[in-house]
Amino acid sequence: MKLPSLPTILSFNGGYVDTLGFLSLSGLFTAHVTGNFVTLGATLAHGLDGAWSKLLALPMFCLVVFASRLVCLKLQSLDHSPIRPMLVVKLLLLLAVAVMALAYGPFHGDDTRITLAVGLTLVSAMAIQNGLHKAHLAKAPPSTLMTGTTTQIMLDLADILANSKPEDISAAKARVKKMGTTVATFALGCGVGALGTIYAPVIAFSLPAILAAASLFASSAGAES
Repeated sequence: MKLPSLPTILSFNGGYVDTLGFLSLSGLFTAHVTGNFVTLGATLAHGLDGAWSKLLALPMFCLVVFASRLVCLKLQSLDHSPIRPMLVVKLLLLLAVAVMALAYGPFHGDDTRITLAVGLTLVSAMAIQNGLHKAHLAKAPPSTLMTGTTTQIMLDLADILANSKPEDISAAKARVKKMGTTVATFALGCGVGALGTIYAPVIAFSLPAILAAASLFASSAGAES
């Protein structure tokens, strides 16, 4: 059986992990980290748990993206593609999350060392995914942030309706197909993440590691190394 492409797996995992973290870790966004500014405000206003993880998510995300980029540049200087090594690091981080979930889950969003460790480890894994996708899968739509992708879909649909140039319409249709698939895959990941949180709150933390392992064997269509 042929595996989905690497961008497709990343998009599904992006939606899944973000939803899983949000529902299990007091509204923590692990992939769309800037959303934590909003949830941190809500947490402080309503006296909810999870403030530390939301406060540290963006600095951790930035640090990991920065460090992983330095590693990628070093690998490229040695004429090695950084895609597979970074995917291995991401897999190890998600395996650590799965082990912590099996040992200490289910999580209830309270402020403990273990929930902080789980949250920031997930943020680190998704930081690697974001940085890798931005730098080396630039032809594929983003795998964790759908706002820009949805905006482009709407722009292209308007162009298809109003534009009379066949070559422009053809290019717009191709983008809508690619980006529409990405949004649908991300949304599917969100749905599965929600179901996992409801029906298997511990085992649900193992699926991201399984998907990360599968990504090592997937086609990196759209890679720009």
